[in-house]
Formats: sequence, structure tokens, C-alpha cells
Amino acid sequence: MGLLDPIPAPYEPLGWLRKPLDERGRMVCEAWAMQGYGTPPGVFVFYLLKLCLYVGAWIFFCSRSPSLGGVATLGTWALQPLAFQKAIVWSLLFEVLGLGCGSGPLSGRYLPPVGGFLYFLRPRTTKLPLFPGLPLIGAPTRSLLDVGLYLALLVVAVRALLAPELHGAHLAPIVALVAALGVLDKTLFLAARAEHYWVTLLCVVATPHWIAGAKAVQLALWFWAGFSKLNHHFPTVVCVMTSNGPFTRFPWLRRRMYRDYPRDLRPSTLATALAHAGTAMELGVPVAFLLTPLGTPPVVAVLMMFALHGYITSHVPMGVPIEWNFMVVYGGLALFWAHPEVSLLSLGATPIAALLAVTLVALPIAGNLWPGRVSFLLAMRYYAGNWAWSVWLFRGESYRKLARLTTSSGWVYDQLARFYDRPTAVGLVGKVMGFRMMHLHGRALPLLVPKAVDALEDYEWLDGEIVAGLALGWNFGEGHLHQEQLLAAIQAQCGFEEGELRCVFVESQPMGGTTLSYRVVDAASGQRAAGELPVEELRSRQPWETCAPTP
Repeated sequence: MGLLDPIPAPYEPLGWLRKPLDERGRMVCEAWAMQGYGTPPGVFVFYLLKLCLYVGAWIFFCSRSPSLGGVATLGTWALQPLAFQKAIVWSLLFEVLGLGCGSGPLSGRYLPPVGGFLYFLRPRTTKLPLFPGLPLIGAPTRSLLDVGLYLALLVVAVRALLAPELHGAHLAPIVALVAALGVLDKTLFLAARAEHYWVTLLCVVATPHWIAGAKAVQLALWFWAGFSKLNHHFPTVVCVMTSNGPFTRFPWLRRRMYRDYPRDLRPSTLATALAHAGTAMELGVPVAFLLTPLGTPPVVAVLMMFALHGYITSHVPMGVPIEWNFMVVYGGLALFWAHPEVSLLSLGATPIAALLAVTLVALPIAGNLWPGRVSFLLAMRYYAGNWAWSVWLFRGESYRKLARLTTSSGWVYDQLARFYDRPTAVGLVGKVMGFRMMHLHGRALPLLVPKAVDALEDYEWLDGEIVAGLALGWNFGEGHLHQEQLLAAIQAQCGFEEGELRCVFVESQPMGGTTLSYRVVDAASGQRAAGELPVEELRSRQPWETCAPTP
């Protein structure tokens, strides 16, 4: 197998397209269980090189500060406050350029492998304003104002990174521009990983006790990520990750992730136990760091942190938040290991403390209780498997109308045609159906797709993540980016006829709730169906079942 050759699907892909939905689902889920996405080896090289760029550029920017240094003296300055500040600024810039989360083939990007600046610097690209319809700021396509402010953000971020020292005059413009761009386009605010990097920079600008504020952000990232996994969704995430990991390609291990491969692809006892252990670890890391000042050796928290993020990173999960995981680990060292004496209480009753209470406590609580109203990123519900998602169904060749959009990447099969023949491309994209169905929420698909279309064989199936990548320039598991607001923006530009584009939108399960809400929407005529699906019933089903649940 060559560096760019994927693992072939264990079925004939073009014949698979003609199968009924339940048969297609069974075949692709069985394939995912043993092959994962079938990622070509060269793809992992791409992500490794990107990681080297991320770390190497940070070292370069730090070398511009006389108080820091270069590679030769890395051990003496790497955990200095200024080095941490530059890491935060560089990470934010890296993400808004489109180089971080949601880049490359594991996010459905093939050629070009990144979005970000290729979209955000182009007028007339599609966007999702916070206040649709308002003059100047509410248009569904990017204006010169949008482009100008984004370019200004890039300029002030590079200026800060090249500065010998960082002051409020360097960082305040970054904070202001990210906020302004978030009003103009929600996509950009999320792409900046604002819940982490923007809030941390806000602490640096607003208080001399910014290390305490940054610690609060870091603790919230771990706590809410762990809290969000207290559900029945996360064990399916463990199965999907293990079946796709580059270092877990052992058939015996992948089989053991499921109850009875290939007949029963629900999570096994082992997968469920691993999920519980991971949740405990994610909740345990912030607790261990909080207990360090009370006598717990700091090495305990650090070892737990390395184990947690090492496990995640080694699996190279879809969406590839590799650099973000590195930054979280680095932040743990630079904040807690290097400054154990700094207490969260040093913030006192200040405006920044009140703001952190909103962003780090109130927003995550609201996002768990009412997930349809808060992005899973702002709620810090990372990789819990309990996400909003969508599937877009294009009748015949109606997808060609998407060419009316201003984008820098084409239809996903047109991108893949540069590398592979049609069967190979169908085999790759088809695996995304398996990825979606293998999660607990994806078991709703066999029940909902028939509500959307009568004859699936007449439609091109595309996951909403890939649509968002094409239309918005960024995608990272945020299903709210490819729901009704995006559909309306695309319809206004492409003009689909009745029946040419049907979408299935499914929301997350609320904390304490027992159902998933869904909508079936036609691009031209609007909503066709809506309702609730009991999660307990989905748990009893195989991913592909359309009829009675498995006993």
C-alpha cells in the first residue's frame, strides 16, 4: 500500500451505493469496526508535519524575545509567562488560519487540505452572522468589512508574536477583533477556539493576576469535558476511536470493542469500562491540580494529564484537535507546574472574575441543559459523542448547484478525483456514514432518512460536516453550523427546487433529558417533520436497524 492509498473497503463501493439503507449501514459499520476510516499512511505524515510547524513556529516567535531564547535553551524558558502568552496568541492565530482543528483529510478536506484563510480573506464567501438580517453586520455572505477585520486580526496577531515583550497594547486589539468577528460570523469565533484562547487573552489584558484566570480556564476545560461524558454516548466514541487509531490496528482488540462482532456492534463491557475510566481521568486531572497546594505531589496531576492527552492524541481522532491537545498539556505545565503558588482566589471579586463565572460556569451549564442554544465548544462538551449533527441529501446531480457558492474547494468527490478513481472515492466518503452511525446518536439515521426521502438511491448522501467545510471554510463537529441558518444561506445563493435538497438535523441530548430532537427540512419548502427519539430505544438498536430493536 502506497503512502496515499487508503485501506480498500471490504465491498464493491459502487455496488454498495445501490443497496437499501439498512444493508448499506450494516456493511459500512462492519467495515468501520475493523478498518476505521481506512486512512492512508501519508495522511498521518501530513498531521505530523503540521504539528512540527506549530511547535517550530512557536519557538521562532519566542526567539524574538531577548528574555526567552531558541531551541538550544528551550528548557530554561519554555514555561516562562511570556512564552505561555505567545503560545496562546500563536494557537489562536494557527486556528483562525484554518491550520488546526478541522483541517486535512480526517475532516473531509483533501485539496486544499485547509480552509480558514482561503475563505475568510475572500469576499462573498458564506458566513453565519450572529444577528442575521441586520444592516451591515447581518448579511449571509462576507463583505469587505469582514475581510478587512479578519486581515487586521492576522496583522495584530503577528505583530504581537514578533514583539520582544507583550503588553496590553499588543493583546487588546486581538481580543477586540475576535469579538467583533464573532458578531459578523459565528464560524470565526468558534474557529478561534475562543472558549479557551480568547478568554485566556482576556484575562491577560484585564488583570495583573492573569495566571489565576488562565488556571481557571484550564480547569474548566478538563472539568466540563469530563462532566459532559457522564452519559450513554461516550462508550460509542471509544469504539469509533479505537477502530480508527493508527496504533490500535490489532483485529483482536477492535473486535473486543464490540459485544459480538459483526452481529452486535454496540459497545462491549471493555469499551464501556474504558469510557468510564477516561471520564474519571478527565475529571480527576483538575481535582489533582487543585489538591496540589494542599499536599498532593504535583507529579500526580502531571502524570494523569499526560496519560489523558496522550491517549487522545495517539488515536488521531476525526477532527484532529492535535495541536489543541498539545496546548492544553503545555498550559498545564506552564500554569500549574511552574506556578503552584498562584491561587484562583487571587482574582478576588473583580469584573474579570464575574466574566469568568459566566464563560466558565454559566455557559457550560446552559450548554448541558439546553444544548440547542449553546455551541458544544463554548459549553466545553468535547468529544463526548453527544453532539448536534446533520445529513444532507442531494437528488441526482443537484449538488452541482453548490458551484454557485464562492468557495476555495470543490465538491468532495471532485477533490478526491485528483487522487483516486470513483470506487475508491466512494469507499472513502462512504466510511463517513459508518462514523456517524456508529455513534449512539447516529442510530437515529435509519429511522429518519426515510422521513426525508422516498428513494435513497436517487440521492447523494453527504454528512453536514463536509458541507460546512465546503460552504463555511471550517468544520469541527459543531452541528449548529450546518443547520437551518446555513441551509437558508445556501438556498438563497443556489436555488434548489422542491425535493432536490433534503436535510436531517438532530440535536444533542440535554442533561437530564431522555430524548434527541430532530427536524427534517426541505431547502425550498421548509420543515417537513419534527419530533423526539428516545435515547433508551436507540441504545437497544444496532447502528443500521430500521425495524424492531435488538432484544
